[in-house]
Amino acid sequence: MDRADIVDQAFREKVAAGQLPGGKPAQGPLTPEQAVEVFRAQVLSRNLDRRSRKMQAEGQGYYTIGSSGHEGMAAVAAALRPDDMAFLHYRDGAFQTMRSAQVPGTTATWDMLLSFATSREDPMSGGRHKVLGSKSLMIPPQTSTIASHLPKAVGAAYSIGLAKRHPVEHQVLADDSLVMCSFGDASSNHSTAQGAINTACWTSYQSVPLPLLFVCEDNGIGISTRTPSGWVGANYANKPGLKYFKADGLDIFDTFRVAREAADYVRRRRKPAFLHLSLVRLYGHAGSDLQQAYLRKDIFEGWEADDPLLHSARLLIEAGILTADEVLAIYQDSEDQCARVAAEAVKRPRLETAEDVMASLIPPKRVCAATNGPSEDARAKAFGADLKQMDNPQPMSRLLNWALTDLMLEHGEIVMMGEDVGRKGGVYGVTQKLIDRFGPDRMIDTLLDEQSILGLAIGMAHNGFVPMPEIQFLAYLHNAEDQLRGEAATLPFFSNGQFTNPMVMRIAGLGYQKGFGGHFHNDNSLAVLRDIPGIVIACPSRGDDGARMLRECVRLAREEQRVVVIVEPIALYPMRDLMDEKDGGWMTTYPSPDQRIGLGEVGVEGDGPLAILTYGNGRYLSTQAAADLAEEGIRARVIDMRWLAPLPVEGILGALKGAEKVLIVDECRTTGSQSEALMALLQEQCDLPHARIAAEDSFIATGPAYAATMPSRASIAEAARNLWGAK
Repeated sequence: MDRADIVDQAFREKVAAGQLPGGKPAQGPLTPEQAVEVFRAQVLSRNLDRRSRKMQAEGQGYYTIGSSGHEGMAAVAAALRPDDMAFLHYRDGAFQTMRSAQVPGTTATWDMLLSFATSREDPMSGGRHKVLGSKSLMIPPQTSTIASHLPKAVGAAYSIGLAKRHPVEHQVLADDSLVMCSFGDASSNHSTAQGAINTACWTSYQSVPLPLLFVCEDNGIGISTRTPSGWVGANYANKPGLKYFKADGLDIFDTFRVAREAADYVRRRRKPAFLHLSLVRLYGHAGSDLQQAYLRKDIFEGWEADDPLLHSARLLIEAGILTADEVLAIYQDSEDQCARVAAEAVKRPRLETAEDVMASLIPPKRVCAATNGPSEDARAKAFGADLKQMDNPQPMSRLLNWALTDLMLEHGEIVMMGEDVGRKGGVYGVTQKLIDRFGPDRMIDTLLDEQSILGLAIGMAHNGFVPMPEIQFLAYLHNAEDQLRGEAATLPFFSNGQFTNPMVMRIAGLGYQKGFGGHFHNDNSLAVLRDIPGIVIACPSRGDDGARMLRECVRLAREEQRVVVIVEPIALYPMRDLMDEKDGGWMTTYPSPDQRIGLGEVGVEGDGPLAILTYGNGRYLSTQAAADLAEEGIRARVIDMRWLAPLPVEGILGALKGAEKVLIVDECRTTGSQSEALMALLQEQCDLPHARIAAEDSFIATGPAYAATMPSRASIAEAARNLWGAK
């Protein structure tokens, strides 16, 4: 017999017989009317869980990680305001059913059963996944996340105070709202959770406003691994900057009282708090999990005896709020409703085609207030003496700095954050003077944690900002890539475009740095970015292009709500010369602020029959090689992709018109590099003979051999000769 049916039968029999678990009497500020509403939400969540298991058994449902045992979260929802943004643990069905009861016009039963049935009419994901989430309930969608939502909860909470100081056009959260983020006891041990909570403490310790309520739902086990008794309290009760609260999650009166105290503290003090709830897990981890295979029977039967619905029934009956018959009637009515609605939900249409599934990968465009750009007076004040230098050729780092200045002058919602971006001005000086021009609110020096940097950006984007996080070196991204893959890029996909987190992430990266080696500071692989659906990847090769592309990146984020990554080649930041020492051939003047390079627009230099297709450092080296080849009578054109994702197919094919042969030059490693996609493109959509030269599948050495594994001016020219001379 299914454990869910056993628990169901036990509830009915024990309530009817008055055999209820003991406990404290009902006490606290939860009114009788509120208590009944909380109980109804608990019962609905329980019956939705049971119905999802039955739907799966019938082949009509596809997700059974339920919330049974965690129904105390309904009391937490009751203690919060419906406009408090909530990033939920995947066992928080009761939180959503309770909040739905607080917001007129929402239908928790219908909405959640459509989600279980993966109906395209599911109001959250459009049938893409069973997610907890609702736009009208201020609950961004979460799947089976393991703590990855905590960093963005920190960012969203931080954004509330910042928006109060610097109002933004698309602000979502009220000035006095708070952010709630819930997770399990097992997830609290994840490095992402540890980092996010540490960031919250670090921020609070400095008296920076951070209205954030962490809720740890402690059921004592993570799948099969038990949490040591007392571990969560010992770990979090005495952290600096974090107020600790504890409640009995099986007692809705105690949970409501303590949750309201915690919420009042957070809302009033604008500081983070940690609410620790004691709960139980019923039925195992998920529908497919047989907990009897790894737990003694007395353990899970003990949890079942502590069924939170039994505790709620006792409290309501003892307080004279409901009779046993009324409790059972509410329970039966809920089951009947779920069965009736499920029978209709499974008939609703589902996604069928790839186009259906992918329709929400790209978020919808939004209306933004028109701007004429900063005034001349504002520019003069911000740039100071730099304004006089704009007619003189400059290296990339200087032009990027000026572009960022103009963009931040024009768009007050842009905020930059990262390690050393403020006072130091970045490792390579790209953000120098910006903190003096815009202040520490908009140039945030973060702690050394890439997950927290990206989480801060994602969370701030939830509240209308256009964040520009900086990752100091490309390889540092690996510490936080799941924030891009599992949180930022998936948000519009799983919310059917209703929630977005637009941003422009700047990464200093790629190879060819003299004096740097290893895989931390000289990394030539973009594979981790290229396979994330929906994101835009830009890679400028010269300062003028970089400035114009930055403007397009901000437009894409601000107006089209895209997640954009711009990879800035470190070796080209200071590059001045091209062919000869002191020729200044790679410097350009600053392009007018109204100029930009559109997404998918490639660059072409020359019109020779030999096309060299490249990007980043490859453009610089290929331009040198093309000059060498010209002396031998081989005329080449250098095509700079500029945009690495989505692949600018039309731009590339257009730039190849009139060409006779194509050489791909890729500074990234042969395996997993852009060249693989380009070779496939040419094979499938072009009949020109083609070849490629890419970096070796190796890490980069330091010292004289720093560039030995990557294409060079000489090796590019040699590869071009071989291709051109081949029959």
